[in-house]
This record gives sequence, structure tokens and C-alpha cells, in this order.
Amino acid sequence: MNLKDKHIILGSASPRRKELLGGLDIEFTVDTGNTFQENFHEIKAFHEIPAMMSEGKSHGFHRPLEDNEILITSDTIVICGDEVLGKPSDRAEAVRMLKKLSGRQHEVVTAVTLRSSVREETFSDTALVRFRELTDKEIDWYIDRYKPFDKAGAYGVQEWIGYVGIESIQGSFYTVMGFPVFKVYLHLKKFLEK
Repeated sequence: MNLKDKHIILGSASPRRKELLGGLDIEFTVDTGNTFQENFHEIKAFHEIPAMMSEGKSHGFHRPLEDNEILITSDTIVICGDEVLGKPSDRAEAVRMLKKLSGRQHEVVTAVTLRSSVREETFSDTALVRFRELTDKEIDWYIDRYKPFDKAGAYGVQEWIGYVGIESIQGSFYTVMGFPVFKVYLHLKKFLEK
């Protein structure tokens, strides 16, 4: 990928997004300065929430972008039945979320926004994930050991609960992890060519 003297900024504190973007072998910096307040409780179209949150994070960036900069922001949600599961606020909510996901299929939707000083593009990807029935003991152990309070749906696919609990994934593992790197690569390539 030819970055043409472009400076890539990842506007996310997520260690998983940092790791996955780093896997593309491009140089970037992390800058999490942001004024955006996440709130999706009034939005009825669940699948649109990640794109709206990702765009909000992009426009909430703490300073104007320089001509050679491209900012990357992202957001992930879990949709189970008629409920959106964001990041749990405490242990009790994490337990409730994992009990809801247990033995069921859910959707994980991740959106990414690429923005320069003159252009902006947002895209999304969806994966279907099925958990086997989880025991209360497994849920408690996972939450107490891994403390998944920074993760949508209260779980990390790349952690113990993913190893022992996920029966199947339809779609990209990395979308479930919170950053669809295959799409980021393709869209960033096109973004740089324009």
C-alpha cells in the first residue's frame, strides 16, 4: 500500500484495534483525544448504530486534520434478538449479557470511518456468532478473570470464552474482534488512490 507521505491516525484506545491495524504493516499513531459522547439508546435502526458512532468519534476528534492525515475510527455492537448490547457498565450487566448470549446466535456489527481533511467514508461489516450453552460457573469465571467491561456484549472472541464457548462464526473473525481488517485494507487502498 502506497501511503504517499500520508500520516495514519488510529482514533481508538482499543488494544485489539491497535494490534489488528498493526497487522497491516503500515505505520500509524494512536490519538484518542475526543469530545464525542456515545449514546445510541434513542436509535431504532440497530444496524446503523456502529456507523453513526464511528462517524461521531471521527467528528469528535480533538483537532482539525492536517492535509496529509487520515483518521481511522471504529465502533462495534452486538445485537441479540431485540436488544443492542454495548459495553457492560458493571459485573451484573456483564453477567446478564452473557446469559442472554448463551445458547443463541447473535450479530456483531463493526463500522469503520476513514476521514481526511477533504473526504470521508464509512463502511460496516456483520458477522453471525453462535454460543453454546454457558454455565453460570463459566460466565462468572470468565468475567472475574478477564473483566470484559471494555467489550461490546461483554466478551472477547479472542479470549477464553471464545475458545470454549463459540460454536460457529459466519463472517470475519476480525469483525467480531472489533476491526474488519480485510475491509479496512481494501477501503484504505481506494481512499489513498482518490
